[in-house]
Amino acid sequence: QWLRNPGPQHEKRTLFGDVVCFLFITPLATVSGWLCLRGAVDHLHFSSRLEAVGLIALTVALFTIYLFWTLVSFRYHCRLYHEWRRNNQRVMLLIPKSAHVPSTQQSLLGLQPLKRSSKETIV
Repeated sequence: QWLRNPGPQHEKRTLFGDVVCFLFITPLATVSGWLCLRGAVDHLHFSSRLEAVGLIALTVALFTIYLFWTLVSFRYHCRLYHEWRRNNQRVMLLIPKSAHVPSTQQSLLGLQPLKRSSKETIV
């Protein structure tokens, strides 16, 4: 229900946009981080250490920013969901179909009094 009607239209667009960004950025960040680390290993073996340290720092910054964005987006949408849930509770009253409902409660509930057979005992 929340996904079908999460509230104002901008919240629905924000959720859709964040999901699309997450699906696009996650593989991009993973491949970029792997390439940076692979380049850092190559630079450690064949050339300068300064370039390797720079690539490692770039990888750490990339993943830090990615994780920060993911955490902030997730918390934002969780907060919207909990606010929606608090304001849009759906309560259903289930009335059991029991023969043991007293006649006063039956009239309050709008039920017809049940006819009891002579073999039944009221408890």
